[in-house]
Amino acid sequence: MKKVVFVCIENSARSQMAEAFAKHYGDGKVEAVSAGTMPTEKVNPLAVQVMREKGIDISKNKPKAIEYKDIENADIIITMGCGAEGFCPASFLERVLDWKIEDPKGKTVEEVRKIRDEIEMKVKKLLDDLDRKVD
Repeated sequence: MKKVVFVCIENSARSQMAEAFAKHYGDGKVEAVSAGTMPTEKVNPLAVQVMREKGIDISKNKPKAIEYKDIENADIIITMGCGAEGFCPASFLERVLDWKIEDPKGKTVEEVRKIRDEIEMKVKKLLDDLDRKVD
């Protein structure tokens, strides 16, 4: 089973949505976790709302800090386009992808839906790509 780690700064929206989609669509195929370099207190309420619209509940998720153990055994590390300040991926570069996804902080619900849909599309593509790779 492949381990995928989604990293952003606050672990309150983008990485939470990516983790949830990966668990939803990749159940049994991937182990997905998310973390932030400077996690906030709670998941962004708009992220919770737009994920609920997709039938996925992230309301009980808690932002958490990235730990070395999270990335050390990861098959792939995905930064969400935030630079993930404080996270130095230098020794893991061959496993790091930056998705360059806009930060939903301060955005309208319509804008957050577009971000959610972009994340969903990228997660589905990632899972397809992982399916095609032979260990």
